[in-house]
Amino acid sequence: MRDVAVIGTGMTKFGSLGRVTSRELVTAASIEAMKDAGIEPKDIDAVYIGQLSGDIFEHQMHAAPGIPDYLGLANVPATRVEAACASGGLSIMHAVMAVAGGFYDLVLAAGAEKMTNLPTAHVTEALSMCADDVFEVSLGVTFPGAFAMMARAHDKEYGTNAEMRAAVAVKNHEHALLNPKAQFQKQISIDKVLNSIMIADPLTLYDCSPITDGAAAAIVVPWEDRHKYEGIPVKVRSFAQASDTMSLHDRSDLTGFTTTKIAAQKAFRMANLEPKDIDILEIHDCFTIAEIMALEDMGFYKKGEGGRAALDGETRRDGHLPVNVSGGLKAKGHPIGATGVAQVVEIANQLRGKAGKRQVADVEIGMTQNLGGSGSTIVCHILERGD
Repeated sequence: MRDVAVIGTGMTKFGSLGRVTSRELVTAASIEAMKDAGIEPKDIDAVYIGQLSGDIFEHQMHAAPGIPDYLGLANVPATRVEAACASGGLSIMHAVMAVAGGFYDLVLAAGAEKMTNLPTAHVTEALSMCADDVFEVSLGVTFPGAFAMMARAHDKEYGTNAEMRAAVAVKNHEHALLNPKAQFQKQISIDKVLNSIMIADPLTLYDCSPITDGAAAAIVVPWEDRHKYEGIPVKVRSFAQASDTMSLHDRSDLTGFTTTKIAAQKAFRMANLEPKDIDILEIHDCFTIAEIMALEDMGFYKKGEGGRAALDGETRRDGHLPVNVSGGLKAKGHPIGATGVAQVVEIANQLRGKAGKRQVADVEIGMTQNLGGSGSTIVCHILERGD
């Protein structure tokens, strides 16, 4: 298996972007990534695109061929990858595996979603299809409700509280102030989080990620070929995926995700690293409790200590373990198919020293955790600063 490098990254603005298609968004992100890498569309061997639901959001099935088509590469093989909110992370993983296996030498991995053209109720219904329709959705369970149950269980078992969850939201909004492509460019306070509208008790409005449009892209090549391109190379040290039951009632524990534990452990083993070796993290904070649980499940904190870490400032950009310096899903935004790719883009840019005002000093190794459904799919990547 060949070592793999990311040599170019691109990302659109995240937010409510008006009359634009996901095809146009991912094309814009891809052009930015190609310019960063110093390549042209004709250099691309294959395309992997992460997208949840172009059929519901845009009345467009069979979305993958539209990407090379808009880039002028109608005959380049293109594959859509869908794994709920982990679609983007999985598109990166498939691109990495394709290059590592020697099937292609230059692959475009991208992700996109256009969501804001539908009413919130319709978006919520579309997202609910990523949960178990037989035992959960048909009985009225939504993702805010599912993660609210997890928050309740975590509170009861470990003493986590609303103030700790609020600290996650405050931190990520503060980080997003330095990210010009983030959806929300405003600072919030713990009191504002605590006193915002209750969405699913105990989760308030500011505990939840928004509905977002956006796209992100990355160019993947063999590590041995990295010097052929203009982009600063970042080495992909490892990748891993894990799956679990669709229904929460089939799981023995609601205070974390077995999938995160398994995927993180696999990624650490493949990279021959441990949690203490990671300098920076982008993890899936679809709800504030999700960031807390991920930090614990990945081994960065003991169970019950993830919330306190946020409250004590340990996960701030200037803290012991910077987490979601991009603003995370909470403030950067969460265009479903783009999220996992955007995580890799942020870590790659941090390792390349190209993160602008939010740049964290002296980071050499970063990690991502991308979650699908209610933790039924998890994808992790570990990246290292190149030469």
